[in-house]
Amino acid sequence: LELQPARLWRLRTEIFGLGLLQVLITGAILALIFAGMGWFSTNAAIAVGAALALSSTAFAIQLLRERGDLTKPYGDRAFSILLFQDLAIVPLLAMVAVLSPWSGVGGGDPLEQGLIALGAVAGLIAAGHYLLRPLFRIIVAAKADEIFTAAALLVVVGSALLMQWAGLSMAMGAFLAGVLLAESEFRHQLETDIEPFRGLFLGLLFIAVGMSVNWPIIAENWVTVLLGAVGLVVLKISVLVGLCRGFGSTWRDSIKIGAVLGQGGEFGFVMFTVSMTSGLIIQNEAFLLTAIVTATMAMTPLALAIIDRVQLRRSVSMEGVEPPPETGPGTVIVVGFGRFGQIVARVLKLRGYQVTLLDSSPDRIRLAKSFGNRVFFGDIKRADILRTVGAEGAKAIFLCVDDPEAVLHSTQALRLRYPHLVIFARAHDRVAELELSKAGADVAVREMLESGVKMARLALDRFGDGDIADETIEQFRRRDAELLRYQSEFGALKGYEKMREDFDLKDS
Repeated sequence: LELQPARLWRLRTEIFGLGLLQVLITGAILALIFAGMGWFSTNAAIAVGAALALSSTAFAIQLLRERGDLTKPYGDRAFSILLFQDLAIVPLLAMVAVLSPWSGVGGGDPLEQGLIALGAVAGLIAAGHYLLRPLFRIIVAAKADEIFTAAALLVVVGSALLMQWAGLSMAMGAFLAGVLLAESEFRHQLETDIEPFRGLFLGLLFIAVGMSVNWPIIAENWVTVLLGAVGLVVLKISVLVGLCRGFGSTWRDSIKIGAVLGQGGEFGFVMFTVSMTSGLIIQNEAFLLTAIVTATMAMTPLALAIIDRVQLRRSVSMEGVEPPPETGPGTVIVVGFGRFGQIVARVLKLRGYQVTLLDSSPDRIRLAKSFGNRVFFGDIKRADILRTVGAEGAKAIFLCVDDPEAVLHSTQALRLRYPHLVIFARAHDRVAELELSKAGADVAVREMLESGVKMARLALDRFGDGDIADETIEQFRRRDAELLRYQSEFGALKGYEKMREDFDLKDS
């Protein structure tokens, strides 16, 4: 679901530069060690090295979210590496099949099998493109959240079974289903609805892994498991720190990225199973590798805790923070009580509106309380918070958070869930204003527009042009509104060029 084309393009340098180098270098070093030490055959060493080069997307993303670092520079770069690893899953599964000693033995005509596989993938992509959106529009119209969630899970399971029938991996089918769903306008609603299932299924995965471990073998080789886990984490952190420094990250951010991505990934479990069934490794080797990856996951929170201790990261206390109450109809909800949200809330309260204030920063909530403001704790990305505060019956909701991505996602989710709700959104810049308007915001306001206009107006007065200042400002507003219209129709750059061409603007 994270593989949005727009985000892929924005992060293309980190994804296809940093991410590619991380997988290639880490995988190659591990393969050379395994083959050189005679622990695996060459083909098996390549497959195992590639599997261990992957990190745990679910584990790392969860850590970044819990720390509130997903949108920070180091979180963005870590996310880019994880995106490439997700993209690499499909070719890595195909690589295991090619490396298998049984790749050309039995199973019918390879050409026929290849055509069936390609046809299945093409059919799945076509079905996702032409059928998914109409299907989910019908479900949304029915206003049944349970059916919406069930349909999303059905798409994933159906895609996985189709790929299995075509002779490919079920994991590949689930992966393609996620990409197809990510391209739809229902992506953020799906993310919200499947959040509980993600944790549940991840837990079931680890339970299954634990139940499949041959503990007597692990007990006999506990030194190998421990040294292997430590060695893998040290190697991956070293490679990641070196690459991130080469791509311009600070030492602090580079070390954090290494710590977050230093573990093995849950997809390594799948790779080990596929490698075992393909004849590349034996069962006992798969058990040991699985134990090593699991141990690296257990070490990750400890590594981050040590880094936080060294960097003297201050923990956030929730003392004095209240959960949001259930509000009545007609309430105005203001999300984000920073500089922007405070102004909006004060004006609305002055006019007599009943205002419910939400913020996700405990420190800011306590500071607001010291000035006599009652602000409740709540994450706008969670659907249950929206229901609790009565978003469905609210007069309007104001998204004043200083996080452009969160505001955009919240706007899309709110518009999908509450079509009649009036949404006012804080826009970071002109591009964000366009995106928010398309996402369903009734009003999108650039955070710096009015302050910039006011400063320019005061400057004209100071320069002696006060008599024409109002006319000049009004001309600017008309031209700015017209430019937004052009950019909304033709795109940011083409709209700008088109307006200059139509109005013969020489300098504006």
